[in-house]
Amino acid sequence: MKEFENKVAVVTGGSAGIGRATALAFAEKGAKVAIASIQAVEGEETVQLIRETGGEAIFIQTDVTKAVEVENFIDQTIAAFGRLDYAFNNAGVMSKMDFVSSYSEEEWDWLMNVNLKGVWLSMKYEIPQMLKQGRGAIVNNASAAGVVGFMNAAIYTASKHGVVGLTKSAALDCAQQGIRVNTVSPGAIETSMLEEAFRNNSQLRREQLVAMHPIGNTGQPTDIAQAVVWLCSDAAAFVTGHNLVVDGGFTVP
Repeated sequence: MKEFENKVAVVTGGSAGIGRATALAFAEKGAKVAIASIQAVEGEETVQLIRETGGEAIFIQTDVTKAVEVENFIDQTIAAFGRLDYAFNNAGVMSKMDFVSSYSEEEWDWLMNVNLKGVWLSMKYEIPQMLKQGRGAIVNNASAAGVVGFMNAAIYTASKHGVVGLTKSAALDCAQQGIRVNTVSPGAIETSMLEEAFRNNSQLRREQLVAMHPIGNTGQPTDIAQAVVWLCSDAAAFVTGHNLVVDGGFTVP
């Protein structure tokens, strides 16, 4: 019997990168997986990848900044699978790199709505179902930029610091309810989002970014997926309110 057999996991932003890798990792452990993303074609591709390995999965197109869509995602998950055991609230966006006072109000609202409000809304509708069941595990995706400051990325950094703080408070709220809430904070991970950052930000250079990771390389989506799966597992039963930094030493110096 696989470790997560007869369990159900949800993954927001599961259409690519870290989200897709984590959805596949949950399925490999035996969980049924519900995937949310605004990217429908890519989200369905993740479902197909899971089904090709014999797993069960569904995709619900979801904008995590809209309460009605997040509520629908969780409702559809319960309708399809009957329960909810694990959640990886991963959906997020990056901004252009700019001086702190040069961003527009619209850029602030967009980043905060996706990166921070989206995590809160996800927990808002995940937690009640977990309370009904008496247990659950939630992992929110932050960033190494949620641990230290990052030059020319003030709003992104603020949003990810917010995720870490939100997680700590949620963990305390849920600690005696059987629900664990933790954060994973990746360093630079080889995803399409990182590639887009290289294209859109002339100040960002791959060689410089790699050099900022003492381990000598950037990470892979599976590095984060395995950390998330561990935080959800019984092996981490005594871990809550923790920010697991998976960054190749980026935040050590």
